[in-house]
Amino acid sequence: MVYNETVGSAGVTGTTASAGKGASPRPIENTTPPIDRIAQAFQSKAFIAFLTGGDPTLEDTRRYVKILAEAGASLVEIGIPFSDPIAEGPVIQEASARALSSATGTTPEMLFELVRALREEDGLTIPLALMTYLNPVHHYGYEEFFARAADVGVDALIVPDLPFEEHAEVLPAAQANGVALISMIAPTSSSRARKIAANAQGFIYLVSSLGVTGVRSEITTDIGSIVDEIRQVTDVPVAVGFGISTPAQAATMAAQADGVIVGSAIVRLIAENGSHADDALRTYVSEMVSALPQE
Repeated sequence: MVYNETVGSAGVTGTTASAGKGASPRPIENTTPPIDRIAQAFQSKAFIAFLTGGDPTLEDTRRYVKILAEAGASLVEIGIPFSDPIAEGPVIQEASARALSSATGTTPEMLFELVRALREEDGLTIPLALMTYLNPVHHYGYEEFFARAADVGVDALIVPDLPFEEHAEVLPAAQANGVALISMIAPTSSSRARKIAANAQGFIYLVSSLGVTGVRSEITTDIGSIVDEIRQVTDVPVAVGFGISTPAQAATMAAQADGVIVGSAIVRLIAENGSHADDALRTYVSEMVSALPQE
């Protein structure tokens, strides 16, 4: 299945490792509201990095998130591994499979605890988003999921298979807990782009190309025109993702939007280097961040 404006309308039928519900959530302790923290990340051109939680281990993920931040990432997305990641290409699909098949498996609760450790023990201050599919959120319970996310310091949630028309199913729990539910706009969303954008919060995830995630040698979508249309109804920042892997691509996309999202290229470095990807990640992200236009 590919990502377009109707992805997710039928829901997700895959299964995931048992999510489990955490202990009763405590009041939110973050001093900066999540959406404000996201806004701060877009004070200059933003570089958003994605990696799959638990690949190759949770300890590695925790260290890699810190390295991404140190190298200049403005925001980090942590993917909750899922058995049927319909919007993902082979690189991220394989990362999910590795994380799920590890000795302990990787569950949403484990990643909540990882975020808590990053906030409370490591002092990480950049925004953190979780990316998952609707099935794990529904299994955990909407209110419970967002309360737990807010409690540990998650700023936003991205759900690729949740169509805009069905946001009302999830949005009340997200808003009640101060977690931004990120809207995605695809190149085929022209008839709906304004409506999606007008209701967006946090930032808008603009999909650069039809299809699944993965490195692309060329991006031909007229990103500038889509961003111009979005700008007519909102000033919520726009970040372009899907297929961006080189400094030149990052510079071109960021010049037309407020930031870029890079996932598959980062996940591939982790796949190639396993628990020893520190230097490779630091070098790659530093080069990508340096390529972004200066404002």
